[in-house]
Amino acid sequence: MSIGHTLLGLLESGPRHGYDLKRAFDEKFGHDRPLHYGQVYSTMSRLLKNGLVEVDGIEPGDGPERKRYAITEAGVTDVQRWLATPEKPEPYLQSTLYTKVVLALLTHRDAGDILDTQRAEHLRMMRILTDRKRGGDLADQLICDHALFHLEADLRWLELTAARLDKLATAVRP
Repeated sequence: MSIGHTLLGLLESGPRHGYDLKRAFDEKFGHDRPLHYGQVYSTMSRLLKNGLVEVDGIEPGDGPERKRYAITEAGVTDVQRWLATPEKPEPYLQSTLYTKVVLALLTHRDAGDILDTQRAEHLRMMRILTDRKRGGDLADQLICDHALFHLEADLRWLELTAARLDKLATAVRP
């Protein structure tokens, strides 16, 4: 996820302080990974330097002065371009799991155990996500569905690979 573009998009509804941006980000997107304040302010500093935001006002606070940021026209254009650009599909052609299976076969370890352990971990995560989905709002349900669909695809790969371990062992061993 592009933190900068996300913060810019949040600014389109109106000027905000860094604290408000962090709170809005965490509420909408940061359920599992809330932003650190330092990340917000370093990102805003970069966006300011690049002309994508401007300081709309400075107010005294309990600590340092609070800057209120507003998106510029260049920032709006940048967000629009980012939204219109499709994300690159991740084909996972060289996944860590595949590497572990092949290395297990090359070193005469039990690759089936690796696949079984991974299957158990995927199923554990799917149970967690399903529970979260049941209690979540629509946004949380959609996020969980996305993750669950990826985990289901991984499970299919795990089953297919387990069924082909002997052929794979023959193919990868010298």
